[in-house]
Amino acid sequence: MKRKVIQIDHDKCIGCGLCTSACMQGALQLVDGKATLVSESYCDGLGMCLPQCPMDAIQLVEKETESFDTTRANIKLKAPAETTSACGCPSSHTRVIERVEEAPVAHGSQPSRLRQWPIQLHLVNPAAPYFKDANLLLCADCVMAAYGDFQEKLVKNRAIAIACPKLDNTQGYVEKLAQIISHNDLKTIVVGRMEVPCCGGISVLLKKALEMAGKEVPVREVVISVEGSVK
Repeated sequence: MKRKVIQIDHDKCIGCGLCTSACMQGALQLVDGKATLVSESYCDGLGMCLPQCPMDAIQLVEKETESFDTTRANIKLKAPAETTSACGCPSSHTRVIERVEEAPVAHGSQPSRLRQWPIQLHLVNPAAPYFKDANLLLCADCVMAAYGDFQEKLVKNRAIAIACPKLDNTQGYVEKLAQIISHNDLKTIVVGRMEVPCCGGISVLLKKALEMAGKEVPVREVVISVEGSVK
């Protein structure tokens, strides 16, 4: 029969996994770090996964294919909760990083460089005074834990907004960022992200926000490895 099913452009896919979470039929899985349609019979053709993709890598196409398996309808809502993650995304791989214990700093703890509160992107006010004429740090939240020089090298003298492009509900993030850019004469934007592919979604959000705001702001991306070094 001829009907609509999704089609994935693997060249665009960054393996963030947002589409797999949105598909209630379980038609999508991450295979080798890429979203993959398990079976066309599992796809209901409604395209609920499309707006979740930050890379516009998914589209609906009409083609001759097998009919939708109605037993798959909302199967995730009927299934028991999983106790372990089967995600194939590199950001979910378990790794132990060995550290050499270092002597404490002689003059005591380092001061915080944070200049504002809140810092979560979904909580900040685009008209907050700390954004005016600021250098902005748009940062994936894992960077704070991985990068030892986070305070001195990234937070110092910057306004900050943090988010997780994989686990957050990112609906509205582009609009929020566009408002921050539009309402304030930002001097620069530094994007802090982890090296894992799904973290690249935060750069995509910023790109779309800049286009929506219609403004040009110098952008620099800082990529942190899972070992904590700058790539």
